[in-house]
Amino acid sequence: QVQLVESGGGLVTTGGSLRLSCTASGLTFSTSAMCWFRQTPGKEREFVAAISWRGTYTNYANSVKGRFTITRDNTKNTVYLQMSAVKSEDTAVYYCAARHLTVATTDDQFPYWGQGTQVTVSS
Repeated sequence: QVQLVESGGGLVTTGGSLRLSCTASGLTFSTSAMCWFRQTPGKEREFVAAISWRGTYTNYANSVKGRFTITRDNTKNTVYLQMSAVKSEDTAVYYCAARHLTVATTDDQFPYWGQGTQVTVSS
């Protein structure tokens, strides 16, 4: 049974930083591409960042490029999202997702999902 468990969400002030973590079990993490998505009420889930199974390739949404960094530690089965210079529009529930091998950026390509962690940016 695949489980993805996010943590690290919370309240952060505008311009601040936060690090999200997602720990996986029940899958071969070292050959899984990982991704972060986010969703706000009434809107579709949107792509945030992706990382290849080796960690050598990353991709970011334009809205977070230069502010967020995705990394992974295959020895800990964990993927991270370092959020910096956060803005009010970064407020959302953040989800991590996993798929075998190849990186993707649309949610329909990911069979495995975490339960989400809330990030709220206050001014």
